[in-house]
Parts: sequence; structure tokens; C-alpha cells
Amino acid sequence: MPWTGRLQVGDLLRRWRERRRLSQLDLAMRATVSTRHLSFLETGRSRPSREMVLHLAEQLDLPLRERNDLLLAAGYAPVYRQTALDSPPMAAVRDAVRQMLAAQEPYPALLVDREWNMLHANAGVALLTDGAAPALLDPPVNMLRLALHPDGLAPRIANLAAWRSHLLGRLRRRIEATGAAALTELYTELRGYSDGDTDPGSGPADEPAVPLRLRTRGGELVLLCAVSTFGTPMDVTVAELAVEHFFPADQRTAAVLRNR
Repeated sequence: MPWTGRLQVGDLLRRWRERRRLSQLDLAMRATVSTRHLSFLETGRSRPSREMVLHLAEQLDLPLRERNDLLLAAGYAPVYRQTALDSPPMAAVRDAVRQMLAAQEPYPALLVDREWNMLHANAGVALLTDGAAPALLDPPVNMLRLALHPDGLAPRIANLAAWRSHLLGRLRRRIEATGAAALTELYTELRGYSDGDTDPGSGPADEPAVPLRLRTRGGELVLLCAVSTFGTPMDVTVAELAVEHFFPADQRTAAVLRNR
């Protein structure tokens, strides 16, 4: 269930603990506090210090955005900034992203936010947007919607059931990590495109990862997806960025992409 309204810090702590499938004893041991103290924090009998909020957020492995929410619920100012990607302080981040995207060519690579909205892309991403309905390409382009929508990539994906299962699995894990209502709504929408197919598993046993098998004008191409993130983020925006790289999974695909 999505979370609505402004909750007290104790309620949020309890919900996050339960989402992480931890008992009070489990979390107390991780945080090296007494279960009695943790119980008092969850019931509102005690107010956590700013340091305790951050300590518990760390033990609960909360994303930076949700750590700020926890601080606000406890009456403290957020610790982690949220800086616009196009602002001057983010110049080094933009430069790093440009280098990653350029280095990937001629293979597709794109930058997405935590809801999989495309922020930047290299020239190779034209392979993924080719033939999609114009409405799906209006900014911000949501790459999960583009991939699974009947008017997007879906008709061109030869292993659509396996690729859909892979993408929905990633989205479920993101929902579990963040509790974000917008992601839950997106998941419900994308599930509606499934035409009733069942979870096919991860693919044939001889494949090291689920490939994207994409029908193109040059024939069927086989791509593997890898994801790059910033390893030491201290800004909400940076923490939620990811570069999705698509690499050829066979020599024929590599040759076709190099000669596009």
C-alpha cells in the first residue's frame, strides 16, 4: 500500500522496519540500541535525536530522499541536498555522464532518474525509440513505459515475456527500496500491458543474463544491459541517477551497430 499523508517519525520507523522485514530486536541489534528504546521511539514516547534518525536510516538502508523524509517527520531539517542536474554545482556530474554516454557509442546508453525517465541519451538510443508512437516520446520519456507499451518497443521485442518479467522485477525491487507511490502506480500501469503472460524465469540456462532481443531493420539484435550509478552520492539527485548501457551480446549485433 502506498503511504499517504504526513506521518510521525515513530510511524515511519515502524513502517520501514516492517518493510525491511525486521523485528524490533533485529533492528535494535543492528543499531546497537535497546529494544525498549526503539519501542519508545516507534510509539512516540521518546523523540529521536537527529543523529539517531540518521543512524536508524542507515541501518534500514533508506535512500537519501527517504532519509530526508524521516528527518522532516522528526522535526529536523533535511541533510541531503537535491540539486537540479542543469545547475552549476552539478557540472562535474554532467561531465561524467557525458563521458559515459559518448564512450558507449555506437551502442545505446541513456541517463535515467529513479522513475526511469530519460534525462540524456547518446545517438545509439535511436535504435530503441525507432517506430515508437510520438506520444511516448514526449518528454519526459519513461523508458519502462516505452519498452512495454504496445505502441512502443513491445512489438519489436522477440522475447517480450522474459524482458517484461526482467523490467517488472527491477521495478518491484525499486518500490520495495523506496516505497514511492509514483513507482507503484507505474507498476500497475505496466502490468496492464502483459496480456496475461506468466513469469518465464530468467531465460535459457546457457544465458548469463536476460538479453533484449530486438527486431530491427537490420535483423534481430541481441543486447545485454548494464547499469552504472554514482558510488558515493551525497545529493538526492545524484543518488537517483543511473546510466543504462546496452552492449552487443554477439558479434553480429556488434557489427550491425558499428555500421549503422
